[in-house]
This record gives sequence, C-alpha cells and structure tokens, in this order.
Amino acid sequence: MKPVSLIQFLIEERRAGHINAELSLLIEVVARACKRIAVATNKGALGGVLGMAGSDDALSMNIQGEAQKKLDVISNEILLEANAWGGHLAACASEEMEDPQQIPDGYPKGQHLLLFDPLDGSSNIDVNISVGTIFSVLRCPDDVTEPKAEHFLQPGTTQLAAGYVVYGPSTVLVLTFGHGTHEFTLDREVGSFILSRRGIRIPEETAEFAINMSNQRHWEAPMQRYVGELLAGTTGPRGKDFNMRWVASMVADVHRIVTRGGVFFYPLDAKIKAKGGKLRLMYEANPMAFIVEQAGGAATTGRERIMELQPTGLHQRVPVFLGSKKEVEVATHYHLQADHLQADGARD
Repeated sequence: MKPVSLIQFLIEERRAGHINAELSLLIEVVARACKRIAVATNKGALGGVLGMAGSDDALSMNIQGEAQKKLDVISNEILLEANAWGGHLAACASEEMEDPQQIPDGYPKGQHLLLFDPLDGSSNIDVNISVGTIFSVLRCPDDVTEPKAEHFLQPGTTQLAAGYVVYGPSTVLVLTFGHGTHEFTLDREVGSFILSRRGIRIPEETAEFAINMSNQRHWEAPMQRYVGELLAGTTGPRGKDFNMRWVASMVADVHRIVTRGGVFFYPLDAKIKAKGGKLRLMYEANPMAFIVEQAGGAATTGRERIMELQPTGLHQRVPVFLGSKKEVEVATHYHLQADHLQADGARD
C-alpha cells in the first residue's frame, strides 16, 4: 500500500469537509516547526542545547515560575517564528509566556488561535528520555482583530484540532480534528511525516497505570483508595495485577496509552491544591483529552469531563485522569462517591 504523507492526509480531510485550507496550512507549519525541534533535540550535547537557560547567577524562569532549559527557549522561539508570517493565525499562546503573542502588523492574520507547550517533559532532556510538543487550535471569535487572553478561554469542546509530537527513538506526530485520532511517523530520509496508524483505538480496559507515587502521602482519600486497590493486585478487590509506569514526560506517558492502552493520573493533592492542580488546562489537559477521547478513551479531572470545563485563566491548572475508559470511570466514580458521602455527612 502506498504511504500517505501528512500533506496528503490534510488534503483528504479538506475534501471530506473536516477542515479548511487555513487550518490545513496551520498544521503543516506546526509540523514543520516540530521537525526543526526534533533536529535540535536529536543533536543533544553536540548542539549545545542541553542544560539550563540563562546564566549560573540568574537562571531563566518561565511564567509558571519554573527554571527554563535551553531547549525550552529554543523550541518556543521556533514555534513562534514559524507561525508569525503564514497568515493562518490571529494570535498564539505559549506555556512559556504570560500573555498571548500577537501576529506582527506586517503579516496577514487568519481566523485561528494556537496554544502550545513547546517542550513538555523538559526536565528529562539531559538524561535522553523522550520529550515532546503539545498543541491545540481554537477559532478566533468573530470581529476580534487583536485577541487577548480572554479570547483563548474556550472550553476544550470547541477545539478544532489538537496534537502532540514525541521526540524519541522516532519522531511521531499524533493528531485529531475531531474525526478520530491518527499517528504519523517522521521519515528522516525524505523529511516527511507519514501516516503510520489511522483511527487509533485505546482499549477500554487495562492493567497498566502511570502516576507519580512519591506524592501518595498527599493524595485525597478516594485516590488513596483507588491506587491501593491497584497495588493489592489479585488479592485485592480488583482481582488482577496492575503494572505501574511513570516517565515524568506527559507526552511519553500519553503516547504509551495511545499505543497500547493504560491510564495516566495527576490527581489533586495537598501540595498543589491551592493551585488547582499540576497540569495546565489550555496547553496540556485539553489537547490531550481531545486526542484521547477521539481514540475511544476518557479524560476527567476526577470529577468532571476535562473538555467541558470553562477556563478561567490562560495558565489555569487542573487534575488530570485520562486513558482507558473503564479505569478512568472507576477512579472518577470513587471521587464523586467520596464527595457525595462528605456532603451527606455535612448535612447530618
């Protein structure tokens, strides 16, 4: 069977009426930028891109208050530069910046808004573990010529497209327009993303979970209950053994789920409760939820469907439960059940 390139796939989607020409161009530009990030990532120490950004005396910090790696800054700049002049964007927003980036006046503007985490899992860069880029596309509200932060605050259900790129042994793009989830692998010899899996389906049941167990003592009671049952294995109420995996790179952990099933959890805990969660709704949770749901999985905060949340801030954080549908449903049920019992107790 003849290989299908990303560009061919995008033409198919346009002919099917799933996307317009402007969105197709946007995805092409993002994919091209990610190829540049892949080259920088693959060079590693030879490219002088490892280590922290800034000087030893003053490390560079992003809007999240996190120290930036050199590749964080490089990846952010690559995506901003690539998307500035194409005429397909009204504005873009990055996890690394406080405010949206406007399209320069000298360039034409489009009808789309792009949000991205330029290099997810960057704490793993120096140890050669897979990292990635996550992106989400929204429509700019009508009659808005200079989008501000509030114009990006749309529920995940309004996303036109979402995707991520994994920079690992192979460079892989996973993409959805709301008509299934599809995977493309970068053929380095020809420089093109080639369709490698169409219509991905995540198994509804699984025996594999990903979670940072070092936070266990800080979890809420329903999360303690749920993971305790998984760890009890065949002798516990679930009646089967579960394996735990944790890469600490959301892109890598989610790609494992997209490839073979499983669940990923970053629940609310006492350390991050005041912030609302660990992961960013607009840059991480919403696009990953869209991708996973389109592959037959589920994505919640432990209490609500992620994509139905009304965002309140560009850098809002939320708990994340996503992956194989039945396990996400069990964990979510435990949280809702605990909330119900607590409410009943308060009324008594």
